[in-house]
Amino acid sequence: MSRNMKKLLVIFMTAISIMASLVGCGSSSSSGSVSGSGMKIFCSFPDIDDSFRAALAAGLETAASSTGVTMDIEMCGSEIDAQVKAIEEAANSGEYDAIICRLIDSSTALQMEVAAGDLPIIFLNNEPDEDYLEADKYVYVGSYEQDAGTYQAQYLWEALGSPSSLDIIILEGEQGHSGAIGRTNAVKYFFRDNDVDANIVFMDYANWSDSEAYEKLEVFKMTNQNFDCIFCNNDTMALGAVQWLNDNGYSTSDKLVAGVDATSDGCQSIQNGGMYMTVLQDADNQALQSVNAAIVLGKGNSISELEGATDDLMYIWVEYVPVDSSNVSSYL
Repeated sequence: MSRNMKKLLVIFMTAISIMASLVGCGSSSSSGSVSGSGMKIFCSFPDIDDSFRAALAAGLETAASSTGVTMDIEMCGSEIDAQVKAIEEAANSGEYDAIICRLIDSSTALQMEVAAGDLPIIFLNNEPDEDYLEADKYVYVGSYEQDAGTYQAQYLWEALGSPSSLDIIILEGEQGHSGAIGRTNAVKYFFRDNDVDANIVFMDYANWSDSEAYEKLEVFKMTNQNFDCIFCNNDTMALGAVQWLNDNGYSTSDKLVAGVDATSDGCQSIQNGGMYMTVLQDADNQALQSVNAAIVLGKGNSISELEGATDDLMYIWVEYVPVDSSNVSSYL
């Protein structure tokens, strides 16, 4: 299959995913776009297997259109070797000005940089170690993952009366994803820093999936342990947790559930009294800023001109926003 055919397939799949899930109840593109007329960008992206990735892929297409760049998006599944090969072939073709890469595994950034040759890379939504970033050459665009976990911990703790001890469940995304690592660690650090004895009675990967979240909680049920709340690294897992609570006779007003992403389904669940809260991750702005960065770096300029760029010129941050019953109507 040619790259153009793959691109068309991606657009079609993304459109289907977006219409099916009605993603992005809170997305808003507040950042301005820059002109990329005449430029060409290659984007390596994992398969679309959750609602946020669908929103992110759709955002990339929209950003490419608004900036005037030509973008080829190639799906690489879950195989790291396939991602390396795709980037290497794109670099060797001489067709592209820059590369946007949503890493399968955040520890593989160096492999992608070697494959890209002299082309700049914008790593999107899965943060590599800082050691593999370089000012105005290898940059990261995303939201500061620790903020999401901190918001989750603060909101659930306060809603439960700010107790001195808690029994908590944590359902993580996929192993090796910076979001799973950062959000999970931030929950732990919040309780440590606030002198709360947070006893983690169960923690496991549920790979962003509602069905896997449900299955993992069925395993937890066999331990007969108490729990006060469930922290999930994304909304889809949180919805699986809410379903499990309902099916097992728990009240979601007593056993609180937090998610991340503020998908339409997640926001609707909050409004219906299911999930307690979520944290908006702005897919549209992450996508737009990654395309903006690809344009300015592809032209040999600096990301310093872009909103959210850090002084070291290695990061562009898009802010998280906590969402609960008090403001969820604004995101529906």
